[in-house]
Parts: sequence; structure tokens; C-alpha cells
Amino acid sequence: MIMTNSSPLARRVRRSAGALAGWVGVLALAAGALHLTSTSAAESAVKIPAAAVDDTTSAAGVQTAVFAGGCFWGVQGVFQRVNGVVQAVSGYAGGKKETAMYEVVGTGLTGHAESVKITYDPKKVSYGTLLQIYFSVAHDPTQLNRQDPDSGPQYRSAIFYADGAQKQTAERYIAQLDAAKAYPKKIVTQVVPLTEFYAAEGYHQDYLTLHPESGYIARFDLPKIANLKAMFPQQYRAEPALVTARAAASAKSQ
Repeated sequence: MIMTNSSPLARRVRRSAGALAGWVGVLALAAGALHLTSTSAAESAVKIPAAAVDDTTSAAGVQTAVFAGGCFWGVQGVFQRVNGVVQAVSGYAGGKKETAMYEVVGTGLTGHAESVKITYDPKKVSYGTLLQIYFSVAHDPTQLNRQDPDSGPQYRSAIFYADGAQKQTAERYIAQLDAAKAYPKKIVTQVVPLTEFYAAEGYHQDYLTLHPESGYIARFDLPKIANLKAMFPQQYRAEPALVTARAAASAKSQ
């Protein structure tokens, strides 16, 4: 992809440049003292147990879940490749409609988090399994107000629950994982009610699939897809449920 100064990747890179420079510097300084494996922090995934309790199992019909875990490109890409997911849309949650715009959300002052709304069939994939994928593959739930090179509250880890069953399931699962010391640090994921979800601009949808040549996607997001395939072979689907494909099919049927 040709990166212009106004492209979403260019804007994300500009916001992340300082963090990336510091990260590279730290690695360079530590190279002589540390043995770095071929799998970096950005590429790593954590094998965790399934949720012991899922209070959403009685839900009937198509359901939705909204998760935030850093840049929505990678989170969307992961869940688009999960069997039972009908659609995964990148967007914003936590703020007001008037500020649900990429450039404004990027200031970190809107209350919004880059999020993904997942529409799924509970007969094929449970809410508990979606949470397991979210915590183990899609992002690192121990990073506070950041994810890899992206920093700010708009990149926070958050679960926006639709009802009491989702809230209880998420809170119990976090407590379960913390008690099991699944991570070296405590989980910082917020569990908050969903007030509204606003779909992101069209150029953000299906970004991982449409721009695999992007350095950002290759470095931070494609490893998540590889981890999903390796750790959840039964849930993995090679053909993603793309927003653009669904929109095209809908338009064709009209």
C-alpha cells in the first residue's frame, strides 16, 4: 500500500512514532544482555483455560459482543476468522456520537475506545469462547491504556457488555484468570455497559485483509491470525466474514 500523509496508517504511525522509537532503542540496548526469541511480545499469545462459567448460554438467536483491545484493525481481523461470527465491524464505543470520528477519537479526549462489534451465532460459538480468544489472541489485557506501539485511552482494553449475563461472565472470567495467574501482571480490562456503538469510517473496515502488505499489519496483526489458527483450530475459519462482502451482498439483493 502506498502510504500518503493523510492515510490512516500514516496518521497511526505518526502518533506511534515516539513509542516505536523508544521501543526500538530499548531492544537495541538490551540486545547484549537478553536472549530474544523469534516470537516477540507483539506476536505472542497466551494459552489460557476456557471460562469456567458462561451465563449467556441461554441466549437465543443472533447475539452481539463489543470488545476493545488496541487498534481495531487486528481485533476485527481476528474475529472475522472465527467460526460462528456473522460479522465484525470496527468502530467506537464509550463516547458520544458527535465525537465518533477517527481523527477526533485519536486525541484520546473523547471517552471512545477503538472497538469491534461482533455479531455471532451462539449455537456455533459461545460468548465464553469469544472472550477466551479476546484475552489470549486478540490483545494483551495487562497493558493499561495502550497496546503495543499505540498509546492512549482510545487503545484501552475494555468489554462493553450488552446485558447482565455478559457482565457476569466477563467479570467471573477475569477473576478466574487473575486467580490462576494466567498472566505475569494483573488484567486491567474494563467491564462497562455499552451505551452505543458507532461504526468506523469505511476505509477502516476489513483493513487487515485489504492491506496485508502494510508494515503495521505484518508486524502487529498478522501474527494474531497465525496464533488464532494454531491455538483455536476448531474455531478458525480461513475465509473471513468481511464487512465489504456483506454490504455488497446486501446491495445486490435489493
